[in-house]
Amino acid sequence: MDNHKTVRSGAQQAFLRHVELLGAGRGAEWAELFTEDGVLEFPYAPQGYPRRVAGRRDLLAHQEGFARTFRVEFTGVRFHETVDPALVIAELECDGVALATGRPYRQKYISLVETRDGLISRYVDYWNPQVVAEALAA
Repeated sequence: MDNHKTVRSGAQQAFLRHVELLGAGRGAEWAELFTEDGVLEFPYAPQGYPRRVAGRRDLLAHQEGFARTFRVEFTGVRFHETVDPALVIAELECDGVALATGRPYRQKYISLVETRDGLISRYVDYWNPQVVAEALAA
């Protein structure tokens, strides 16, 4: 049981660190939270946006693009317990701005995060593409 607690705590800490580093625009550190073959998936990404990003180098490039597009602060992280202690399911929100337009960017997320040895191996990010479109509209 102690091992489950340790694994769950490590998985949740990796998620919280992800939120901290993504919000701060610290891409190199953020990418190191992923396994070498880590994957980031966006099931609801609109046309023209990637639905899947894999590998640390591509993850870093993606994060750098996000940091050039939005300035955000994440809040309201709420974890949902899972049977698998290495799996994180979380709800969270962000309050931010689209840098090119100055428009507000307020998004709600549900994240499904698989971890391995304390690193993120797969991150499925559910968000509303309409909120992105409205924030980026000229």
